[in-house]
Amino acid sequence: MNTTMLALDLGTTTGWALSSRDGHITSGSESFKPGRFEGGGMRYLRFKRWLTEVKQCADRVDAVYFEEVRRHAGVDAAHAYGGFLAHLTAWCEHHQIPYQGVPVGTIKKHATGKGNAGKAAMIAAARARGFDPQDDNEADALALLAWALVQEDAA
Repeated sequence: MNTTMLALDLGTTTGWALSSRDGHITSGSESFKPGRFEGGGMRYLRFKRWLTEVKQCADRVDAVYFEEVRRHAGVDAAHAYGGFLAHLTAWCEHHQIPYQGVPVGTIKKHATGKGNAGKAAMIAAARARGFDPQDDNEADALALLAWALVQEDAA
């Protein structure tokens, strides 16, 4: 494979999955909930710092895939997603890392066979592939990474 890919389920709790050059996969969830005494922009600064730490720990990141959300349950979620997306794409551009959004339905269909699968089905699909996600955000990132790896192999 020889590439390092990062898959992200963007949000206040961001799910992530990283495939290293040797094919080893690590994953988790990272919280960017604003602190009690923080301004609204601090979550995005912490997100950017976290991206840089992931890049440094992985030695490099060759491609970033993110869950492309077109509908949100509420205005706050839409604003938060837009902020994370803006910072992610600017960070990728700065580091010259290609990035691609993947529609939610595409990820869910690849993982479960259903484009409208719920959280429990996504977690079950991750467990069926040998992972133990701590939440649906991590499960979504793992599913996105699995989709990206298939696309990479097809190329």
